[in-house]
Amino acid sequence: MTYAIAEAARRSGLSIDTLRYYERIQLIDPPARDSGGRRVYTDEDLGWLGFLTKLRTTGMPIRMMREYARLRHQGDTTATRRKQILIEQRAEVLDRIVELNACLDVLNYKIVNYEQCERDLNEKAPVEASA
Repeated sequence: MTYAIAEAARRSGLSIDTLRYYERIQLIDPPARDSGGRRVYTDEDLGWLGFLTKLRTTGMPIRMMREYARLRHQGDTTATRRKQILIEQRAEVLDRIVELNACLDVLNYKIVNYEQCERDLNEKAPVEASA
């Protein structure tokens, strides 16, 4: 299948501007063009965009994403370095998960504390006398 840029943007969850930016900084190959000169994206392109989106979500800097993309074009001889980039990013993600879990613990503690405060306030509220 092939997709016009608007459909590729919709399917990838990226904006048209982001797709053009990724092309400009060489994160993605220039897509094929149709007879009218409009960009045409393939399922393979969308798969690569999905992977790039995951890398970005992990917090990988654009600089490292560009290195990974460059290495990808050089073929299997760069597999070791690409694997190393992913191992390093995985370590950063795991560190971030630990940090986020610590933040979650604090939030949970505070929520439980406020729930107890609400219960205490409700127990102390004056009961209206019935007529």
